[in-house]
Amino acid sequence: MAVKVTLLNYTPNPEQTVAMAAKLCYSPSGIEDIRDGLTEEKTASFIEMLADLGHASPTEHVSFTFGIEGISRACSHQLVRHRIASYSQQSQRYVDGTKFDFVTPPEIEKNEKALAAFNRVIAQQTEAYREIRDALVTGYIREFTGDGETGDEALTERFRAENKKHFAAFVKKANEDARFILPNASTTKIVCTFNARSLANFFAHRCCNRAQWEIREVAEQMLLLCLDAAPHLFKNCGPSCLFGPCPEGAMCCGKTKEVREKYGRG
Repeated sequence: MAVKVTLLNYTPNPEQTVAMAAKLCYSPSGIEDIRDGLTEEKTASFIEMLADLGHASPTEHVSFTFGIEGISRACSHQLVRHRIASYSQQSQRYVDGTKFDFVTPPEIEKNEKALAAFNRVIAQQTEAYREIRDALVTGYIREFTGDGETGDEALTERFRAENKKHFAAFVKKANEDARFILPNASTTKIVCTFNARSLANFFAHRCCNRAQWEIREVAEQMLLLCLDAAPHLFKNCGPSCLFGPCPEGAMCCGKTKEVREKYGRG
């Protein structure tokens, strides 16, 4: 499943909202007339002024909410390290782990031997998850009913039919422990909300060539959506090397020129 990012919602008139905050800081305007005169041109001018001054706090007044799917748990663990944001992630406690897809890294996919090993282990882990979950559920049923004689399959099917509420609770409890076998490759879905200042920081780090390929793809899709919604607000966003030396030092990718050309800064 390919990575897909959707812009679910964002602050209405985000650029005007930022401009209003900036106007309050730099003019004698009162709250009642703070919106007056904020044409598209004047709004863009305020946003450009903020960028020139390095005054980023007014951009915190607007937020953007994204739905992200088709990413791995390895990727989502990197994503949630950006702490000035809010997250709601698909639960491995409530969702059946045998129904998850798996992300295959491109370098593994193009290597026949690596791909065979990867697919073999994924299949083993999926089957192990199923066996662990089913064994735990049957154990919970035996403990609840005191039935130590009926076969596992017959006992489980009978209990499922007769005690749907308890059966669902036992499956959820079993999922909590069975999920320990699931790999980082398991796909997940997540909704996240950032303010514009936090997004600028996110793009600086995650659009960089040094970022892991998966989260870089997420970041690039997010930035394109933000540019469509608020072009002036995000026109200077992207990897840190767009406007200065690479901050990675000796770990620089060595492709600053190519990166700047990619983002129209060549």
